[in-house]
Formats: sequence, C-alpha cells, structure tokens
Amino acid sequence: MSATLLGSIARTTVPQTALRRFLALDCVVTAGNGLAYAAFSAPLGRLLGVGQDTLLEIGLFLTLYGAGVGRLASRREPPVPAVKLVVEANWAWAALSVLSLFLWDAPTAAGLGWIPAQALVVAGFAYVQQLALRESASGPQ
Repeated sequence: MSATLLGSIARTTVPQTALRRFLALDCVVTAGNGLAYAAFSAPLGRLLGVGQDTLLEIGLFLTLYGAGVGRLASRREPPVPAVKLVVEANWAWAALSVLSLFLWDAPTAAGLGWIPAQALVVAGFAYVQQLALRESASGPQ
C-alpha cells in the first residue's frame, strides 16, 4: 500500500497523524465491543454460542486493552515499541479468533459469522497500523 493510499484512508498526509487515527479507531471499536460483551454477556453468549463467563472475561479484557490503545492514540508521538505490541497483539487476536472456531467454542450460525468478521476487522487494524508505523518511521513528521 502506498503512502498516498494510506494517507487517503486516514484523510491525512502526515504519517504520525494516520497512525494515531488508526489507533483511535481501534480503541473505539475494541472498547465498544468489550463493553457490549461485558454488559450483555448472557444474551450475546447465547446468540454467538460462547459461554457467558468467557464472554464476560473477554469483554473486560477488551475494555482495558481498548483503553490502553486509546492512551497510545492520545500521545503526540506514540512510542514505537508500544505500537508494535498493539500490532502484534491484533495479529494474534485475529488468528486466535479463527482458531477458537475449531478448538474452544461451539458457535451458533451467528457466531460463525461474527467471529471471523471481527477477526478480519482486527487483522485490518493490524495491517494499517503496521503500514502507518512504517510510514511514520521513514517519512517526515
């Protein structure tokens, strides 16, 4: 992906701003999902075919993780090691989500749609964050 395309997605030509925007979007989506999973773990668990306790724990984790990503997004220059950790965590989350379909959960039809869809979104965040990190390291600030 070129810097021009990355910039057009983030609506900026400043790589550091693009990175912060992708982190902020990740924060909103992740913390939002976490709050929903925690607050509605019983009905969402039944809908998706995931245990209520598991969904509650995932929700609490995602809420805290999303807050941490938001803290990074709020920094003028997010520290590279922390952003790399977010990127790696997002890749791992996407992979584990897909694996969970086969190893841990017995998802419903809704779960079979939702789990891979959210894995794709998280992988998308990892991808654009990784590109934006590269651009911010090599481009003008």
